[in-house]
Amino acid sequence: MPHPMTLTEKLLASHSRRKWVSPGEILKVRLDLVLANDITAPLAIQAFKEIGAKRVFHRDRVVLVPDHFAPAKDIPSAEQCKTMREFAKVQRLTHYYEIGKCGIEHVLLPEKGLVLPGEVVIGADSHTCTYGALGAFSTGVGSTELGAAMATGEIWLRVPETIKFIYHGKLQPWVSGKDLILATIGAIGVDGALYRAMEFSGEAIRQLSMASRFTMANMVIEAGGKNGVMEPDEVTLQFIKGRAQRAYRLFRSDPNARYEQVLEFDVSKIYPQVALPHLPSNVKDVREVGKVEIDQVVIGSCTNGHLEDLRIAAKILRGKKVASTLRLIIIPATQDIYRQALKEGLIEVFLSSGAVVSPPTCGPCLGGYMGILAAGERALATTNRNFRGRMGHPESEIYLSGPAVAAASAVKGRICHPDEVMRRKT
Repeated sequence: MPHPMTLTEKLLASHSRRKWVSPGEILKVRLDLVLANDITAPLAIQAFKEIGAKRVFHRDRVVLVPDHFAPAKDIPSAEQCKTMREFAKVQRLTHYYEIGKCGIEHVLLPEKGLVLPGEVVIGADSHTCTYGALGAFSTGVGSTELGAAMATGEIWLRVPETIKFIYHGKLQPWVSGKDLILATIGAIGVDGALYRAMEFSGEAIRQLSMASRFTMANMVIEAGGKNGVMEPDEVTLQFIKGRAQRAYRLFRSDPNARYEQVLEFDVSKIYPQVALPHLPSNVKDVREVGKVEIDQVVIGSCTNGHLEDLRIAAKILRGKKVASTLRLIIIPATQDIYRQALKEGLIEVFLSSGAVVSPPTCGPCLGGYMGILAAGERALATTNRNFRGRMGHPESEIYLSGPAVAAASAVKGRICHPDEVMRRKT
């Protein structure tokens, strides 16, 4: 019988020729887009060939982005990129983004209008869940699954139960989506939403920019989530206006939809957050972290490499110098963001402060390059994971924060609240 559905259930039903679906059902789901990067694409391409596939299901709907080790840092990464490049050429893929045109995949695709509300997207990267911020179902899969999906345009998925997160109140100064999702993961744990849809709602979510929404959806995987999702609103529509490359549909949860759990947060009680080693759930209010000296600060990644993040960092760094005891690495997420940051004078602010600015890359986030840590070193990063050894030596430490805390801490040489740097002198 028909029953009320959550946003995630509606998205999956619409792509499986079903009027309604229920949690636990296994569906064959039609895909709007499949994505892979320079780490995962070569394995997917191998699987694609092993099953005897000759052509991708749609050359406009398979996207390849070299972003993890590109520009190629060594011979193995050059070979990975070459495999992608040759496959894209043979398959005549519309959306292969070479360096100079590309950026970090999960910022690039929304920027290019390649992911839209109402769609179902998979990617061979765990942070593919980012696109739920647009009101799409998006999730990460293995490379073998992706290889098959490149050929068929379909995948089998189990309908997840949905946990609803409601955020009330007004945001504190310097608090962004990064702080809300860190506080959420801190509250429920790294497996608190295991194979669940995390649906974000409430007036505080509606007040967030798209950059902050992308950040929240990006990190649902850090709570074990299958996908994160938000209902499209005027902010969403304004973002995709002029970007959308195809028609789209808007879905919303039914008012009486059934949720496995409903959790509520008062954002006025959430201050800038820091995740301590070695889990994203090991979260503290920045005011409670204590005196933690750091060797490196990274501002960037698919989580916080947006133009908004760079503007926040520049606001704090303007007229100041990076502490002589550490390295500050800033990585715009895409070429367009880099170009706009240049036009606005943000890059000059960063260079004058003593930071180094990298071309768009995932780089240090996964211990790739552009900022590997040595034994005993500590980094504060706006990235999404702080697992042991994630950014280099297994005896190094990673702390996670938003761009405001990261920039302020780069000035102080230790983790601190932005007000410590921005407080007016009397």
